[in-house]
Amino acid sequence: VQLQASGGGLVQPGGSLRLSCEASGTIRSINVMGWYRQAPGKQRELVATITSGGSKNYGDSVKGRFTISRDNAKNTVYLQMNSLKPEDTAVYYCNAGLVSTWYQDYWGHGTLVTVSS
Repeated sequence: VQLQASGGGLVQPGGSLRLSCEASGTIRSINVMGWYRQAPGKQRELVATITSGGSKNYGDSVKGRFTISRDNAKNTVYLQMNSLKPEDTAVYYCNAGLVSTWYQDYWGHGTLVTVSS
């Protein structure tokens, strides 16, 4: 199983970016998918998660600005990021709790988002 994230890059403050993450491989079912981020010198923190049923959870710092969604048919999770701030600069990691042979937590390699003028 692999998680392939894409969509990171450089954006000006106030701008928008959309991240995507596709899970591939032998997958029987995916429970929760989500995004976490880690800024330089800081611990990894929750950005947003979404269950297979569509229940969403957001970190306090992104509420009202970021929107998580998923396409269950494509095993893909998206993160629409609006009104970006310099403090959103971080490596964003995709995460999925899924059943391949058994239930396991998987992480993608991360995609860098830089918010700067």
